Amino acid sequence: MDPHLLRTFVTVVRLSSFSGAARELGYTQSAVSQHIAALEGDLRAELLTRRPVEPTPAGVRLLEHAGPLLLRLDAARADVLRLAAAPPGQVVLAVSPLAVSPRLLSALPATGVTLRMLPPAEVPAAVAAGGCDLGLVDGLAAPSDPLRLPDVAPLTVTGAGEEELAVLLPAGHPLAGRPALRLDDLADARWLDAPQAGIAPAAVRTRPSLRYEGTDLRALCALAAAGHGLVLLPRRVAESAGAGVAVPLSAPRLVHRTELLTPTSPTPAAAALAARLTAPVPAGD
Repeated sequence: MDPHLLRTFVTVVRLSSFSGAARELGYTQSAVSQHIAALEGDLRAELLTRRPVEPTPAGVRLLEHAGPLLLRLDAARADVLRLAAAPPGQVVLAVSPLAVSPRLLSALPATGVTLRMLPPAEVPAAVAAGGCDLGLVDGLAAPSDPLRLPDVAPLTVTGAGEEELAVLLPAGHPLAGRPALRLDDLADARWLDAPQAGIAPAAVRTRPSLRYEGTDLRALCALAAAGHGLVLLPRRVAESAGAGVAVPLSAPRLVHRTELLTPTSPTPAAAALAARLTAPVPAGD
């Protein structure tokens, strides 16, 4: 399959419009129609209905493959360009909000690094496709277990730290006086829905709550402290919120884990920063 045709198909489906895809891709509408017709001819299957513009069952199946295929192509191009280009002195580091830790701050050089804040789900693709030189992503895991990350491209994944967890509660919450909490204690609680910043456990989110579409941790903590929903955070973040009550999580045995994502051929500057981010932490730190 021609990747140009595949990109056109994905864009038409995303916008539900041939004319919209033409504007975004810089083609004429006739060219977009020709791309779709050529792809359907290659696969010998109708991929789109025209009114409305929607994928057929065959189109839905192709769409499942298209995203990973196109990302792999972008990753391959980025990897070759990194290897062939003269080593730049700048590093673009993709970071999910809760991956910003004291360790990261101490490892950053005074100049030469751009931090790009992204939702956790977007960090692997940003590194794979070459938009960022390195990535720090976080999530929940059992102690010493790796995160479950999407297989977007060959990336080296290295553990960069684990931290205790705590639940941030409003000061007047009935469980705010507990020395520790189990997730079972919160089975009926309302959790803030913050996919770009928080790590509220979806397995126990049984009641609808406010959705926060942002990466500002201060705003997220303020919402939790004001009673709009609970949030699970690294203990250091919950305790430094300045509002509400942080109660440590005792069960199940989970930690907040941060991992460093490195492409197969990092630039010298990126490799040097990666070494700083994964260097052993001295005892007592």
